[in-house]
Amino acid sequence: MSHPDESSDTAERPATAEVDPVASAKKEAADNYDRYLRVSADLENFRRRAVREKDELRLYATTRVLEDLLPVLDNLSLALAAAREPKADLKSLVGGMEMVLQQLKTALSNHGLKEINPAGQPFDPHQHEAISHQPDSKVPAESVLTVVRAGFSLNGRLIRPAAVVVSSGPAK
Repeated sequence: MSHPDESSDTAERPATAEVDPVASAKKEAADNYDRYLRVSADLENFRRRAVREKDELRLYATTRVLEDLLPVLDNLSLALAAAREPKADLKSLVGGMEMVLQQLKTALSNHGLKEINPAGQPFDPHQHEAISHQPDSKVPAESVLTVVRAGFSLNGRLIRPAAVVVSSGPAK
């Protein structure tokens, strides 16, 4: 026989909640989908921000270079005004223009531009563009005799090769 307390114990105890696997899977799927939507939105926002920042960088990347070139522009204007004076001194104008040229070269070199002026050096087809050959007894064959136009590199990358006349050695 069973004890009367035992039957009432079982009736009073709530039945253990059985976990429905389908409902649990649906809830997990909904949570995962919600997380997916949030991550997708975050990624899209990141992409938009990256594009906007890249565009801003491209627009304003030259600001520092231009700030360094403005004094050169000012000095060129002053030199032009001085050249227009009725009794302008040619030696002073030439000296001033040389100073402005040096100021421009310094401003550009501060931003990684390097002049390639290979006079007297061996010809290098990676840095120089031969525009002609000319015999010369003082400069060895296949060396740069004359630089017609200087070349330039930016942070080690060639922008423009130096246009040169190459020695073909002593005349035959």
